[in-house]
Amino acid sequence: MENYKKEELKYLRILSEKFPTVQSVCTEIINLEAIQNLPKGTEHFLSDLHGEYESFLHILKNASGVIKTKIDEIFKNSMTQEERRKLSTLIYYPKEKLELVKKEIKDLDEYYRITLYRLIEICKVIGSKYSRSKVRKAIPKEYEYIIDELLHSNQKSGDKEFYYDKIIDSIINLERADAFIIVLSNLIQQLAVDHLHILGDIYDRGPGPHIIIDELMKYHSIDIQWGNHDIIWMGAAARK
Repeated sequence: MENYKKEELKYLRILSEKFPTVQSVCTEIINLEAIQNLPKGTEHFLSDLHGEYESFLHILKNASGVIKTKIDEIFKNSMTQEERRKLSTLIYYPKEKLELVKKEIKDLDEYYRITLYRLIEICKVIGSKYSRSKVRKAIPKEYEYIIDELLHSNQKSGDKEFYYDKIIDSIINLERADAFIIVLSNLIQQLAVDHLHILGDIYDRGPGPHIIIDELMKYHSIDIQWGNHDIIWMGAAARK
């Protein structure tokens, strides 16, 4: 019995380095058990990229159709198919699409307001499978507070609706709508895929394997299984 207690104390001392109090341990246990009961995040599998960076980047941005499917589910009764297509394109390529919109749309304030509300709604749906903490960590620090408020404010709750609308108005009046649309679009792209698996052959025929590698290095959660073409390229590089 004495040996058992000594063994137990050894592990408790190690545990106390990260969780110094009983309450901190209990909080972590509660948090982990709650996370285990969340819906499983989407895992994205891609293989045989062969240096075709343009195709790869497009697939990465649209999450192999996951984002378009979500948009159709959310707005199928309130937006036309063409409107949903344009919203999808905005999320995939926000900077480029906004430049085109500014040339086509006369009432930009109205466009910004509608678009921000729609992007927030998509974020809410796609982010619902994650903990609030995980979603908040995915938001750039300078936008974290405002976007977290927008994602978790109840618009239908009296004064909260006015508070919510005022945040949107301020974003537009301060000419920050473009920046928020870009951040929200990137957030949707990130939340659409929880983890990316690359199954071999980044290198080979295509012109941009290095561009693919640069993009993968920035990805939030990824694992790579090297393919035979990748190993050949590594061997060739090692001989130089």
